[in-house]
Amino acid sequence: MESARERTSRVDRRTHSPVNKRSLVNLRGLVMDFRHTPEQQAWKDMLHTFMEKEVGREYTREHDASREFPEEVFQKMADNGWLGLLVPEDQGGQGADPVMFAIFCEAIAKFSLDTAACIMTSMFTATNVAHNGSEEQKRQHLLPFLEGRRKFSIAISEPEAGSDAAGVKTKAVLDGDEWVFNGNKVFCSGAHLPGAVIALMARTSEDRHKGLSLFLLPNDTPGLDIRKLPTIVRRSLGTTEFFLDDCRVPKSNIIGEVGEGWTYINQHLEYERLSLAASYVGNARTALNDTIKYTKERHQFGRALSSFQVLKHRMAENECELQAARLLVYQAATKMARGERATMEVSMAKVYAADVAYKIAFNGMQAMGGYAQLPEFDMERYFREAKHGMVGGGANEIQRTIIAREMGL
Repeated sequence: MESARERTSRVDRRTHSPVNKRSLVNLRGLVMDFRHTPEQQAWKDMLHTFMEKEVGREYTREHDASREFPEEVFQKMADNGWLGLLVPEDQGGQGADPVMFAIFCEAIAKFSLDTAACIMTSMFTATNVAHNGSEEQKRQHLLPFLEGRRKFSIAISEPEAGSDAAGVKTKAVLDGDEWVFNGNKVFCSGAHLPGAVIALMARTSEDRHKGLSLFLLPNDTPGLDIRKLPTIVRRSLGTTEFFLDDCRVPKSNIIGEVGEGWTYINQHLEYERLSLAASYVGNARTALNDTIKYTKERHQFGRALSSFQVLKHRMAENECELQAARLLVYQAATKMARGERATMEVSMAKVYAADVAYKIAFNGMQAMGGYAQLPEFDMERYFREAKHGMVGGGANEIQRTIIAREMGL
C-alpha cells in the first residue's frame, strides 16, 4: 500500500514539475518560428543585393561628405516601385504589410541611417495623403511621388515644441479661399529639396489637440524662408529651419478635416517608429560586422585584436543585444500585420534598437582607435547617426514614458 509520504511526493512531482501532460499539449500547439517565409527572404536578399550593387559604401560616403541628396537612389527606388510600399494598391502603391516594410527599412539603412531617412521621410507624408487627402491632392501629389518626381517633408517641431509636439504655435488662419500661415518651424528634414511639398502642422484653434490641422505647403510658396542647418547628421537629406510670414495656400490644401491634424500624424507614428527601429538594426548590423572584420585584420602586440578577451566579449555582448533588438522589431511588425495596436511594442523596439545601435558604434570607435575618426572607415558616420537616433523621431525618454503609460504606470 502507498504511504502518505509517497502520495505527497507523487502529487508534488505532478503539480510542481515545469513539464506535465497538460503543458506538453500546450507546448506542441505553440508555434514560434523566427525564420522569414520564402517570400520575405527573397525580398530581403533582393534589397541587400540592391544596396550593395546600386548604392554601396563609396556613393554613401560621397553624399555624406558633400551633403547632397542621393537623387539616383531615390529615383531607382521609384523605378522599382518601392516608394509606394505603404500606398494602397488601388492608388498605385503596393500596400505592403508591416513585416515587409520592416525588412525594407532594415535593408536600406545598411550603409547609412541618413540614406534610409531620405526615402522614409517622403513615404510617411505620401501615406498620409493616400489615406486622408482629397482626390485632387492624390492626383496632384501621389503620382509624381511614385514616379520619383516629388519629395515630401514633415514640419511639426518648433523652437518651443519638440518632444511636446502638441505645443505647436504656428498659426493657420482662413482668409476667404486661402489659408494664411505665420510662425517658425525647426528640424524639418528635406524641406529645402527642389519641388518638395511640406506637410505642415499648424494651429487652427486654441484647443491643445483638436486645434491642430495638417496642410500641404509647397516649398516655393511666397513668404516662406527656408534655411538649411549645419547638423552633424542628416547631411544628405538635410535638416532645416523655416519662417512663415503671411504664407498663403489655397483652402483646398488642408489634409482631411480642420482640427484632425493630430489624429492624422499619430496614425502613422507606429509605422514611423517601426521604420526607425528597423533601420537602427540594419545599420548596427553593418557597424558590428565592420568592427569584427577590422579586429580580425588589425594586429597589435603580435596578435589580432579579435583575440583580446575585452574586445571579444564586447562584440559577443553586442551580438546578443542586436539579435534582441531585431526580435523586438519583428514582434512589433507582426502585431501590426495582424491589425492590432502596437503602441508599446514599437516604442520598445525603437528605444532599445537606438540604444543598441549607439553602443555598437561606440564600441566600434573604441576598437578601431584613430582609424575610426576617418570617413573612409565609416564608423564615425555610424556613430554620429546612431546618436541622432536616440533623439530623432521621438526621444528615448519620450519612448520610455509611452512604454510606462502602456504598462499602466
